[in-house]
Amino acid sequence: RKLTITRMSYNPTPATDRLISTIAYILPFFNSLQYGRFLFHQYPPLASLFNPLLPLLSLYRSIPYSSFVAFFALYLGVVRNPSFSHFVRFNSMQAVTLDVLLVLPVLIQRVFSPARAGFWFKVMVWFHNLLFVFAVLCFVYSVGCCVLGRTPYLPFVADAAGRQI
Repeated sequence: RKLTITRMSYNPTPATDRLISTIAYILPFFNSLQYGRFLFHQYPPLASLFNPLLPLLSLYRSIPYSSFVAFFALYLGVVRNPSFSHFVRFNSMQAVTLDVLLVLPVLIQRVFSPARAGFWFKVMVWFHNLLFVFAVLCFVYSVGCCVLGRTPYLPFVADAAGRQI
């Protein structure tokens, strides 16, 4: 006869906190989809993975200044609200910080505006692809951690988020 021990683990993070933290990462994810356009064009099956998100994305983009409003709603409504737990506030601040970091390449691109061909265009395409893959990996990792009730620590982003809370 063999004795089987079953262990149950208790996660102290409430489900509502996990849900709010997960939703916070949608902001940088939606804003990072613009960097995937070259990969979507090159690999159509990859684009078909993101097709179910198109109605939500079109709704998000149809509202004027939706990204700006979502950013401040998340920052002022969640991060600076002491009634939320530290878990929710940290994850929201990490999502806000990631969103800010994803805006910087757009600003740099608008200043330098590379041509539609040549070496600098290839560098821009490579950088966009890298940013998109990075953002999707951050989204999947962060959402997975939040669903499990663990705090995701993204390099550099977590340090900046921790200093703000």
